[in-house]
Amino acid sequence: MSSYQPGRYPREYNPKVHGPYMPGRYYGKPDTPFGQVKLGELGDWFGRRNKGPSAIWAAIHRGYWRWAAKNLHVRHTGFVPYGQAIMCISAIYFGIMYSERKYHRHCKYH
Repeated sequence: MSSYQPGRYPREYNPKVHGPYMPGRYYGKPDTPFGQVKLGELGDWFGRRNKGPSAIWAAIHRGYWRWAAKNLHVRHTGFVPYGQAIMCISAIYFGIMYSERKYHRHCKYH
Protein backbone atom coordinates (compact mmCIF):
# COMPACT_ATOMS: atom_id res chain seq x y z
CA MET A 1 0.00 0.00 0.00
CA SER A 2 1.14 3.52 -0.62
CA SER A 3 1.82 6.08 2.05
CA TYR A 4 0.11 9.46 2.19
CA GLN A 5 2.29 12.40 1.22
CA PRO A 6 0.76 15.86 1.69
CA GLY A 7 0.78 17.94 -1.48
CA ARG A 8 1.32 14.97 -3.81
CA TYR A 9 -1.01 12.72 -5.76
CA PRO A 10 -1.41 9.12 -4.60
CA ARG A 11 0.91 6.64 -6.30
CA GLU A 12 -2.06 4.74 -7.74
CA TYR A 13 -3.41 7.83 -9.54
CA ASN A 14 -2.87 7.88 -13.31
CA PRO A 15 -4.32 10.94 -15.10
CA LYS A 16 -4.58 9.06 -18.41
CA VAL A 17 -6.71 6.36 -16.82
CA HIS A 18 -8.62 8.20 -14.07
CA GLY A 19 -9.10 11.65 -15.59
CA PRO A 20 -9.18 14.74 -13.36
CA TYR A 21 -8.02 14.18 -9.80
CA MET A 22 -10.75 13.95 -7.16
CA PRO A 23 -9.45 14.08 -3.58
CA GLY A 24 -12.43 12.13 -2.20
CA ARG A 25 -11.86 9.07 -4.41
CA TYR A 26 -9.76 6.03 -3.50
CA TYR A 27 -7.45 5.19 -6.41
CA GLY A 28 -6.10 1.91 -5.04
CA LYS A 29 -7.12 -1.59 -6.09
CA PRO A 30 -10.84 -2.10 -5.33
CA ASP A 31 -11.75 -4.72 -2.75
CA THR A 32 -14.96 -6.30 -1.49
CA PRO A 33 -17.15 -3.71 0.28
CA PHE A 34 -17.51 -4.24 4.04
CA GLY A 35 -21.25 -4.87 3.74
CA GLN A 36 -20.65 -7.83 1.40
CA VAL A 37 -17.98 -9.57 3.50
CA LYS A 38 -19.04 -12.89 5.02
CA LEU A 39 -18.23 -13.62 8.68
CA GLY A 40 -15.72 -16.35 7.78
CA GLU A 41 -13.80 -13.95 5.52
CA LEU A 42 -13.75 -11.06 7.99
CA GLY A 43 -10.26 -11.82 9.36
CA ASP A 44 -8.76 -11.97 5.87
CA TRP A 45 -10.56 -8.75 4.91
CA PHE A 46 -9.12 -6.89 7.91
CA GLY A 47 -5.70 -8.39 7.16
CA ARG A 48 -5.70 -6.79 3.70
CA ARG A 49 -6.29 -3.30 5.15
CA ASN A 50 -3.42 -0.89 5.63
CA LYS A 51 -3.56 0.18 9.28
CA GLY A 52 -0.66 2.63 9.41
CA PRO A 53 -1.00 6.24 10.53
CA SER A 54 -0.58 7.56 6.98
CA ALA A 55 -3.36 5.27 5.71
CA ILE A 56 -5.68 6.39 8.51
CA TRP A 57 -4.93 10.03 7.75
CA ALA A 58 -5.55 9.45 4.02
CA ALA A 59 -8.93 7.85 4.82
CA ILE A 60 -9.90 10.82 7.02
CA HIS A 61 -8.79 13.17 4.26
CA ARG A 62 -10.87 11.32 1.64
CA GLY A 63 -13.87 11.30 3.97
CA TYR A 64 -13.64 15.04 4.51
CA TRP A 65 -13.44 15.74 0.77
CA ARG A 66 -16.44 13.48 0.07
CA TRP A 67 -18.44 15.32 2.73
CA ALA A 68 -17.29 18.71 1.45
CA ALA A 69 -18.13 17.88 -2.17
CA LYS A 70 -21.62 16.79 -1.16
CA ASN A 71 -22.48 19.50 1.38
CA LEU A 72 -20.09 22.43 1.34
CA HIS A 73 -18.70 22.92 -2.18
CA VAL A 74 -22.02 23.21 -3.96
CA ARG A 75 -23.56 26.18 -5.71
CA HIS A 76 -26.23 26.91 -3.09
CA THR A 77 -25.08 25.77 0.33
CA GLY A 78 -27.91 25.17 2.75
CA PHE A 79 -27.92 24.87 6.52
CA VAL A 80 -26.78 21.22 6.52
CA PRO A 81 -22.97 21.64 6.77
CA TYR A 82 -23.27 24.36 9.39
CA GLY A 83 -25.83 22.37 11.37
CA GLN A 84 -23.57 19.30 11.27
CA ALA A 85 -20.61 21.37 12.48
CA ILE A 86 -22.70 22.81 15.32
CA MET A 87 -23.87 19.33 16.34
CA CYS A 88 -20.29 17.98 16.31
CA ILE A 89 -19.07 20.85 18.47
CA SER A 90 -22.01 20.33 20.84
CA ALA A 91 -21.25 16.60 21.12
CA ILE A 92 -17.59 17.28 21.84
CA TYR A 93 -18.50 19.87 24.48
CA PHE A 94 -20.99 17.44 26.05
CA GLY A 95 -18.27 14.78 26.23
CA ILE A 96 -15.84 17.20 27.85
CA MET A 97 -18.38 18.43 30.40
CA TYR A 98 -19.93 15.01 31.17
CA SER A 99 -17.96 14.51 34.38
CA GLU A 100 -19.33 17.83 35.70
CA ARG A 101 -22.92 17.21 34.58
CA LYS A 102 -23.34 13.67 35.86
CA TYR A 103 -23.61 14.95 39.44
CA HIS A 104 -26.73 16.96 38.57
CA ARG A 105 -28.90 13.95 37.77
CA HIS A 106 -32.31 13.75 39.39
CA CYS A 107 -32.41 10.95 41.92
CA LYS A 108 -35.22 9.50 43.98
CA TYR A 109 -34.37 8.74 47.58
CA HIS A 110 -36.79 6.04 48.62
